[in-house]
Amino acid sequence: MQSFDPIILNLILLIPLAGAVLVAILPDRAKLPNWIALFTALFTFLLTLHLPVNFHLHQPGFQFEINRLWIDNPAISYHVGVDGLSLWLVVLTGLLAPVGVLASWNAIQTRRKVFYSLFLIQQTAMFGVFVSLDLMLYYGFWELSLVPMALLIAMYGRKDGPKAALKFFLFTFIPSAPLLVAILWLYARTGSFDFVTLRILLGHGSFSSRAMFWMALAFLFAFAVKVPVFPLHGWIADTYSEAPVALAMVVAGKLGLYSLLRFHVGFFPLQAQAAAPILIGLAVVGILYGACLALIQRDFWRVIAFAALSHFSLVTLAIYGLTLTGWNGAVYQILSLGIVEGAIFVLLGALENRFATSQIASYGGLAARLPRAAAYFVIASFTMIGLPLLSSFIGEFTILSSTFTQVSRGWGIAAAVSVILSASYMLWLVQRLFYGPESALAGKPAPDLRFGELLAVTPLVVLMLVMGVAPNLWFNSIQTGLHPPVQQSTHTQRPVILGDLAKGGRVEGPGVALHAASATNQITSREVQR
Repeated sequence: MQSFDPIILNLILLIPLAGAVLVAILPDRAKLPNWIALFTALFTFLLTLHLPVNFHLHQPGFQFEINRLWIDNPAISYHVGVDGLSLWLVVLTGLLAPVGVLASWNAIQTRRKVFYSLFLIQQTAMFGVFVSLDLMLYYGFWELSLVPMALLIAMYGRKDGPKAALKFFLFTFIPSAPLLVAILWLYARTGSFDFVTLRILLGHGSFSSRAMFWMALAFLFAFAVKVPVFPLHGWIADTYSEAPVALAMVVAGKLGLYSLLRFHVGFFPLQAQAAAPILIGLAVVGILYGACLALIQRDFWRVIAFAALSHFSLVTLAIYGLTLTGWNGAVYQILSLGIVEGAIFVLLGALENRFATSQIASYGGLAARLPRAAAYFVIASFTMIGLPLLSSFIGEFTILSSTFTQVSRGWGIAAAVSVILSASYMLWLVQRLFYGPESALAGKPAPDLRFGELLAVTPLVVLMLVMGVAPNLWFNSIQTGLHPPVQQSTHTQRPVILGDLAKGGRVEGPGVALHAASATNQITSREVQR
């Protein structure tokens, strides 16, 4: 199987794209687009499993790496690879793709070719964001991920799709403009878009403090909107309410949180340290604000939207706590949230398909008629709450304990209130949907979860249990991509000398552990002169 190592990332990126082309050119007959999309997604997911199976825990740096010059001038390379930070996010993206296809099997009845083509292109874009090690390649995939999402929300929105799509696109596209400017300015000064090379130059005083501040701000702004970080969350509720289930699983969180840790903290550790008090405060406000708003919603999609804001803010708190324990918990919680929200979206989508409403007041007493749906929803809700022996407990406990012991007891206590609030809104949602007085909908004939829905949600529920009892299956590899944050100012430490690198020095930080001798080979003569 190791013979696939040199090409495995190529296959992961190209197979969904090939599937999208195949769906687009073949006729839309019966369920042909559905089957092509399903087989493509399943095959791609199986390919992603090659990564953890063949990942070497004691090998520093990026693995499965491919680095080929793509364009001479400007010097853009097809440079991809994974480490402990991106490894499981690639696998999670691969897992959620077939789940999304199965969740859309009966929900999407018109223009299926368009839907599944754009959905598979979206998968390619997300894979690209997680594996790109060239900034222009990364930016291309980052922007590509916005277009299919906006189009699908506009075309398949429930009530006001075009308005929600426009809001989503403007909120996430406009902040990308300063990001592009910062990337191009970096290239103009260094002659390189390479992640490893730039990280060396940025980490050792190659730029003035003013330039570092503005670049860090541009990166932070683009990623914070995508998370979203409070108060940049204006798009999330409408987008969750309008997006098809398959798109709602990937619309927020993973890309932005990963990018904050990889590029903002990774490139600008001192600027991240300076901004940390503000971002920690905003994160705690977002935790409590999102949870309180979730308590008063009357539409279950909006409940989950504000719950997501609260949980993503908790991960943001862990990232800007700037502790190694917090970073481990942050990555683990991103994986857990991806799984539990995927299951909840499938289940709520199934309810909406059967009863044609997302208004919570219309439901009640469904547990007797839909026992499998009720059982799965209860497990997913307990996981989101953070019940022990379930996946979110590990992430939340790690984040809150690191915040309390290593960052601030006050902020840790304030963030811990979210545990009570999340229990309140999730248990209230469970009670209103499945228990309590029977509503008029309870008497309406409706089948329990169908085979395809069970096939989609059962693996996610199993993973919630496995991640809750065996977290080291994930932590062991996650830790290899995370290293102690920088504590010393780069402007007061001795400047790095290329001779030091040639002696086998080591440059470390979040998302990279690099033998510097190999990095030296990537620094061009132009960079040495600078």
